[in-house]
Amino acid sequence: MTRVRDGGVKEVIMATNPNMAGDGTALYISSLLKDTGVKITRLARGLPTGSTIEYASGKILTDAIRGRQKLE
Repeated sequence: MTRVRDGGVKEVIMATNPNMAGDGTALYISSLLKDTGVKITRLARGLPTGSTIEYASGKILTDAIRGRQKLE
């Protein structure tokens, strides 16, 4: 928080585990940073490369759909 408030930080990238504890931690930290004007992002989640869709849970598929990117 001190580094962000002192300036010079443009973005904080949340790199927490994709589970309840990680989601809670990211939410808590982002709530502390929301009034600082710093861009707050989180690492993408979803289907890992090489996996098969048949074994993916609903949560994994939801994260994959939300984090999708345009093909170019």
